[in-house]
Amino acid sequence: MKHKLFKLIIIIALVWVFLYVNNHWLQVSSHEIASDRIPKAFDGLVIVQLSDLQDAEFGQNQIKLAEKVKKLDPDFIFLTGDIIDSNRYDLEKSLQLVRKLVRIAKVYYVIGNHEVAVNQVEEITSALRALGVVVLKNEAKILERDGEKLVIAGLDDPLMESIEGSEKTIAKYMDSTLASIPDQYYRLLLSHRPEVFDVYTNRQVDLIFTGHAHGGQVRIPGIGGLIAPGQGWFPKYTAGVHTKGITTMVVSRGLGNSVVPYRMFNRPEIVVVTLKKE
Repeated sequence: MKHKLFKLIIIIALVWVFLYVNNHWLQVSSHEIASDRIPKAFDGLVIVQLSDLQDAEFGQNQIKLAEKVKKLDPDFIFLTGDIIDSNRYDLEKSLQLVRKLVRIAKVYYVIGNHEVAVNQVEEITSALRALGVVVLKNEAKILERDGEKLVIAGLDDPLMESIEGSEKTIAKYMDSTLASIPDQYYRLLLSHRPEVFDVYTNRQVDLIFTGHAHGGQVRIPGIGGLIAPGQGWFPKYTAGVHTKGITTMVVSRGLGNSVVPYRMFNRPEIVVVTLKKE
């Protein structure tokens, strides 16, 4: 009896360690994106992407996450939606992180579906702007260095207009947002949704930062993500870098969870992208 109880305790302990590691041990994923379209003045630009924080906590007041980001010494920080969770709305928990991030680098942000679902988009975006975050709501900003220009644009989540038809909505947002941007400018785009990759490629945006898929929630070694919103079972776009033509899409596995409380083989992720002039 004691032997069986001991085995049970060991099994429970191992399961607890497995779940803790998969949901609290931050992973840094680094990618180098090279293109002859990148302006020389922006060669070596470092971008940290954080996505889908939702209700996750990494140290007291998010100190562990913020310190990890600081060590990466980014030029910009991109927040690609769902910094809150609509099932457990606690904006202050998210702002604890943002207050630290704005002291590290310039922060750019787009809303995700959870910001829309909780019906607090104005409260959230106003709080972020007050901290100095650049909130991109179907907007594009032109950055200039040494006479060369680069564009950072951001799209609203399609849930702002429609529960269905995200492809048409994203296409409309892109057309209006980038209408006045010359094609020769290298264009970075923040957009929560990875499942509309074809829309991005059809409009030949250079580099897109997305999230939303949570890495497929459960990742099967050698196969990939199990399920993702907007993509269903065994989704195609849940992590990593995807390229078609001149367009590259980076998909963050995200940091937190929502309906399903645990990640498996899918540690919370900080994405680092370095631009290289070819």
